[in-house]
Amino acid sequence: MAVQRSAPARRYDDGCAAAHALDLVGERWALLVVRELLLGPKRFSDLRADLPGISPNVLSQRLRDLEDIGVIGRDQLPPPAASWVYVLSEWGRELEPVLQQLGRWGARSPSKPQAPISLATLVTAMKTMFHPPAAQGVSSTVALQMGRDRFFVRVHQGSLDVQRGVPESPDVSLTGDVQLLGGLCFGGLLLADAEAGGLVVEGDRAEAQRFLTLFQMPEVVNRV
Repeated sequence: MAVQRSAPARRYDDGCAAAHALDLVGERWALLVVRELLLGPKRFSDLRADLPGISPNVLSQRLRDLEDIGVIGRDQLPPPAASWVYVLSEWGRELEPVLQQLGRWGARSPSKPQAPISLATLVTAMKTMFHPPAAQGVSSTVALQMGRDRFFVRVHQGSLDVQRGVPESPDVSLTGDVQLLGGLCFGGLLLADAEAGGLVVEGDRAEAQRFLTLFQMPEVVNRV
């Protein structure tokens, strides 16, 4: 039986380094796979769940492409899991600020669609839309729980750090789904309305309110 091979990748044939970067990661879904792996190693099934619009065949191809060029690698989890996972290389992690800048640019679009976001989108957007001037003089730790996923955000003197895990003695804890937290941070959703929708706030409510002011969406461009 003949083996079916994918078509050769299209190239720009342009000496510009930006064109070469697009040769490497410009295929549809490639950068979104990178975005999901910024949170840490994931199995194929995890990536499929977090990218519901991608087919298994396309995901397999993108993972092969990214592995071939050195953006990702594979690792095996220790027993009892012993599953194979995909992980970003150090060079692959250098794409994080690229994704953040694309996010800032895309957020200014007047035609940006309203659609669900993934956990990786939420975490990346927090780093992207963080507004340092609003955090001057602020020192706090906010715990975030979204299903089985737990993160904490440390804000200190105009800087923000997002880590996976559970902090000791957070100032406030927010428990809810990704869409609720996304609406709170970036969509103008009021804390009281989010609580009516199922968000649970534990700890200093004033700190929760102040935390939500630390993210600033860029202005939408005017159509010419």
